[in-house]
Amino acid sequence: MTDAKTNLLGMTRQQLASFFAELGEKSFRASQVMKWMHHFGEDDFDAMTDISKTLRQKLKSVATIKGPEVVSCDRAADGTRKWVVRVASGSCVETVFIPEDKRGTLCVSSQAGCALDCSFCSTGKQGFNSDLTCAEIVGQVWLARKTLGSAAVGSHHRPVTNVVMMGMGEPLLNFDNVMNAMDVMMDDYGYGLSKRRVTLSTSGIVPAMYKMVGRTDVSLAVSLHAGNDELRDQLVPVNKKFNLHKLLAAIDAYMKSLPDKHRVVTIEYTLLAGINDQLHHARQVGQLLRDVPCKINLIPFNPFPGSGYVRPSNNAIRRFQAVLAEAGFNTTVRRTRGDEIDAACGQLVGAVQDRTRRSAQYRTAQKQQAEQAIRLVEAAQ
Repeated sequence: MTDAKTNLLGMTRQQLASFFAELGEKSFRASQVMKWMHHFGEDDFDAMTDISKTLRQKLKSVATIKGPEVVSCDRAADGTRKWVVRVASGSCVETVFIPEDKRGTLCVSSQAGCALDCSFCSTGKQGFNSDLTCAEIVGQVWLARKTLGSAAVGSHHRPVTNVVMMGMGEPLLNFDNVMNAMDVMMDDYGYGLSKRRVTLSTSGIVPAMYKMVGRTDVSLAVSLHAGNDELRDQLVPVNKKFNLHKLLAAIDAYMKSLPDKHRVVTIEYTLLAGINDQLHHARQVGQLLRDVPCKINLIPFNPFPGSGYVRPSNNAIRRFQAVLAEAGFNTTVRRTRGDEIDAACGQLVGAVQDRTRRSAQYRTAQKQQAEQAIRLVEAAQ
C-alpha cells in the first residue's frame, strides 16, 4: 500500500544515501533521485531514465514521491498566490508565493496551527493541530516550483528564489523536521538556495535557538513586536518564559556562530495602532537593539475578524520608522501583499475551524500545548 511506502520527498541527501544502501545500491543514487524530484519536479520513477529499470521497479514497490494535496489555490491582483494544502493529520496549512521584480519569495508553513497564541496573529486563534513532516514542509517548495518554475519569467511568474519559514506555526517547535527541510532547500541536488536566501523566523524559543548553533547557518529573523518585557508579555506570551534578555543572548550566540560575520538578524515588528506604535516605543526598540547587528522590518497590522487591533495610520508608521532610521538602523516597512486572499502576514489560518471566541477553557488548553512543546525542546538539550 502507498501509505506503507517511504516518501522520498522528505529525505535529505544523507538519508537518501542510507536508504539506497539498505536497498544494496550505491550512494550516488541519492543525488540522481534528488535531482529528478527537486530540479525537475518529477514524481514518477519510470521517468527517471538514468536509473535502471530494475531499480525503478524496486523503488515503485518500496517508495513514493508524494507532493501535498492541494485543496485550493488563489491568486491576488498583485500576483501573490496562496495554496491551501491538506497534511496527513487532516488539517490544512497555507503556502504563499510573493512575486517581486528581482525575486520570488515563498512563505512556508511548519505546523498546522500554532500553540504560541500571539495576540495579533490569526493563526494562533485556531490553536495547535499538528507538526508537519519534513516531506510536508519540502512539499510546499516542490509544489510551488513545479507550478511556477517552468512559467515565463515576469512580474507575476518568477520562480522561487527565496524561502522564508514564516508561514503557519513556530518552526523551532518542530525542530528536526524544519532543519532537515532547510537542508534539502540548500542542497545543490535539492533546490540550491543559498544560506542567505533561506530564512527561519522565530518568536523566541531560546533553547532551540542555541540548538541551531552548529546545526545550520540559515538567515535568522526574530519576531520582536515590543521593546520591553511588560508589553511583549502581552503580545507574545512565550516572552514570559524567555524574556528579552534571554532572547538577545540567544540571538548573539547564533549570529556569532556564523562564519560570515557580515550577516545580520532581521527583526520583525508588527505595528498595532495605539499599542506599540508610539514614538517612545520606537525609542525603546532602538535602545534595546543598540548593540545588535540587525535590520528592522516594520509590518503594519493586517486586520482579521475579532482581533481587537487596528492598523496604524501611514503617518504613524512613517514617524516610527524615522525614529529608528535616525538611530542608525536599516529600517523598512513591509508592503502588504495578498490581503484580499488572506495571504498577508499574520492572516494565515488555513481551512480549519476558526476559534476566535477565546473561552477560558480553550485558552488554558492553548497555554498547556505551548508549555508542553517548550518542555520537549528543553528536554532535547
